[in-house]
Amino acid sequence: MYVAVAGAGRASAEVEALAEEVGRLLAEAGAVVVTGGLTGVMDAASRGAAAAGGQVVAIVPGESRAGATAHATTVVATGTGQARNVALAATCDGMIAVGGEWGTLSEIGLAGKLGRPVVALAGWDVRGVERADDPADAVARLLARLGQPRSNAG
Repeated sequence: MYVAVAGAGRASAEVEALAEEVGRLLAEAGAVVVTGGLTGVMDAASRGAAAAGGQVVAIVPGESRAGATAHATTVVATGTGQARNVALAATCDGMIAVGGEWGTLSEIGLAGKLGRPVVALAGWDVRGVERADDPADAVARLLARLGQPRSNAG
C-alpha cells in the first residue's frame, strides 16, 4: 500500500510535527510513504516514516535527485516542476494532506480526480475529503478507506 503525505514545503513546527507523526504511523502500518520529496511537511513525513523503518518514495519536481529529503529510500526525478503532483497522486493508493498551501490543494484535487481517497489534517476543507482530528485519526481513517484494519494505525 502506497500512501502519499501532501503538504507545504514551508510549514510551521506544529504542522511538521503532525506530518512526522503521520509518517511514523503509516510506516508502522506497513505503508510505503510517498511525498513530493522536498522540505517542510514532505521532509517531516519522510523523517517519521524512516525513523520507524519504513520505505519512503520521494517524487521531486526537478531533473536531478539532488536536493531530495535525506530520508527517502527511493527518489524519482520527474523534471516536470509542479506537474509532478500528478505523479504523486497517481502513485498513491490514498493521500493524507497535512496543512497545506496551493500545491497541496492541487494534490488533493488530482488524487480525488483519480479516485484516491483523501484525508485532511489541519488544512483544507474540501468537499469529499474526510477531516481528521489528529495524526492517529488521519491514518486510521485512510486505512479504513483503503480496507485496512483501523487497529494498524496505532
